[in-house]
Amino acid sequence: MGHASTALGSAERRRAGSVRRVPPLTCLPLTERPGRRLAQLLVGLVLYGLSMSVLVRAALGVNPWSVLYEGLQRHTSLSFGTLSALVGVLVLLAWIPLRQRPTLGTFANVLVLACASDLGLFLIPADRGLPGRLFLLAAGILLNGFAVAVYVGARLGPGPRDGLMTGVSALTGGSVRLVRTLLEVAVLAGGWLLGGTVGVGTLLYALLVGPVTQFFLPWCAYRSADGEPVRQD
Repeated sequence: MGHASTALGSAERRRAGSVRRVPPLTCLPLTERPGRRLAQLLVGLVLYGLSMSVLVRAALGVNPWSVLYEGLQRHTSLSFGTLSALVGVLVLLAWIPLRQRPTLGTFANVLVLACASDLGLFLIPADRGLPGRLFLLAAGILLNGFAVAVYVGARLGPGPRDGLMTGVSALTGGSVRLVRTLLEVAVLAGGWLLGGTVGVGTLLYALLVGPVTQFFLPWCAYRSADGEPVRQD
């Protein structure tokens, strides 16, 4: 009986050890493995910017913030990437009353996403047939979720939009889920009224990008040398 209990306990420990768990995603000082984490941040942001352009070229609906950029683009001569950067700066100004402090990762988010998304739009041809657009939609959602896991996992600070969400949540006492939903709905509505693309891709993005990100986070999140506790969502 004792041997059986020991074997059972060992099997349970092996199963638990085989599960990848997510460390805390709070910002860590840049002094901790800066080369590795900076490279991860930049790779993640470049992939995120490219995924935005892939979804735009799919022309089946984009994420709420991209809907806003598309809508603004219809009324200005500025590029998609430039508008994403300008909106990012405006969102950063909203951090001031929220007492949020930007980090290196915050500023990198603004600049790298703008350049990478414009580069993607330059490289990816438009006006593909429906099969090609469906492929781009699926690839864009997968790449976007993976990219979020990579750059968030570097733990060098939130982007402007994520910081706005957490700041409003802390100020109002509302849940992050509620605040995020209200912000996304407001941005989506504003972008749609300005002429941005809303479609099946917008719905699929909303449903799938979270699970995709969660799937990749355990492999992408940086684990501190201090041995932090881990969690499994």
